[in-house]
Amino acid sequence: MDNQTTNFDIVISGGGLSGSLMALSLADLKKSDGTLLSIAIVESALPLNSNSKQNTSNASMFDNRVLALSHGSSSYLKKLNVWQNLANAACPIEQIDISDKGYYGKARLKAEEQGVNALGYVIEMALIGEAQLNVLSNKSNIKWFSPDRIKDIQWQPNKKEDDLLSSTNCKVGITLDSGKILQTKLLLACDGVNSPCRALAGIKVNQHDYKQVALIANVATRKPHNNKAFERFTKFGPLAMLPLTQLKSQTNTEKASDNRCSLVWTMTQEQSEKILALSDTDFRQQLENYFGSWLGEITQVGKREVYPLVLKQAAQQTYHRMALIGNASHTIHPIAGQGFNLGLRDVQQISSLIEHALVKNMDIGSFALLNEYAQERQLDQNQVIGLTDALVTLFSNDYLPLVIGRNIGLKVMNYVSPIKNTLVNKLMGY
Repeated sequence: MDNQTTNFDIVISGGGLSGSLMALSLADLKKSDGTLLSIAIVESALPLNSNSKQNTSNASMFDNRVLALSHGSSSYLKKLNVWQNLANAACPIEQIDISDKGYYGKARLKAEEQGVNALGYVIEMALIGEAQLNVLSNKSNIKWFSPDRIKDIQWQPNKKEDDLLSSTNCKVGITLDSGKILQTKLLLACDGVNSPCRALAGIKVNQHDYKQVALIANVATRKPHNNKAFERFTKFGPLAMLPLTQLKSQTNTEKASDNRCSLVWTMTQEQSEKILALSDTDFRQQLENYFGSWLGEITQVGKREVYPLVLKQAAQQTYHRMALIGNASHTIHPIAGQGFNLGLRDVQQISSLIEHALVKNMDIGSFALLNEYAQERQLDQNQVIGLTDALVTLFSNDYLPLVIGRNIGLKVMNYVSPIKNTLVNKLMGY
């Protein structure tokens, strides 16, 4: 073959949150001969410098996007030796208060009722990425091709190369922008919502525009959140206040913000334009009006950003020797905070199947393995998407019968343990 061609057991497209997590989950797996898997990561951006210090300016305190990690996700990060680098920065969610503004329906989900210390955790996305890359930097069997991109994928051997058929029909050929050529038994597409791998495979995407946006900002409140998350349903749309850890000032002698929360407020594009046009003072007042006095006065707000909300789901999860992971496979509404957690379970599932195949000395890119992955992930995705779609329909609607029904439902859920436990277990990632 061309002397520029390099062989790897697995190639991962994308080195972001999903890609670096995928590499970590596979890095310690061994083949039948006792050697570690050879893994390549193709990433268009330069990897983060693991020695870089987090910017502790006031702006970064209030503008970093956050993720809600389920209990199951944090347990998996602990297994991969990532969690110990995050535990101090992650804010545990010990209780979730659900309410409908102007109506009687309320429900409270408590960690102690589930026998755990926290239902989940809230943490800045950048910190998760940096922690994963720190651990990954110690893995000798990981090779980065960065900055670089996948330009073309050869799914099947060239028919003219009959003499090479036996050695190439179990591999995928990948051409990079740099001209380098990689061959692999399995390609894992962790390359985001606009996945180049998915596009090159011609996989269609089913899409539903919610005609809503998520307005996101970090805020400070007068009262302490006491590790409580709030889901408040308003005429604008669902409003979530997620607790954040308390940060110390640069002198480490006092807290720069006594009570930080991450706001995720769903609304229409038209409503968001009006909200974005408000001064910080008027915005704080508007937020207080809709959220209520649960946390007292809103004392500070960070930069307000808006993201369109569109459900995207790939028409198929796999292709010839390729699986879609995370946002390459699905992006969902943030109403239940399940997006990253759903992608993390993609990583868990494919890793488990690969580990089993290695133990049995089976082909890690076989149709049977990928088919099993597709079936398992389809079930989980459909359940989570069904849940979020139902919540969006139910709680972004002022139709009176729905309003009455959802408030009765909240009351019933609050007092009927089996119903509550089913919902909580799904939110916890189990």
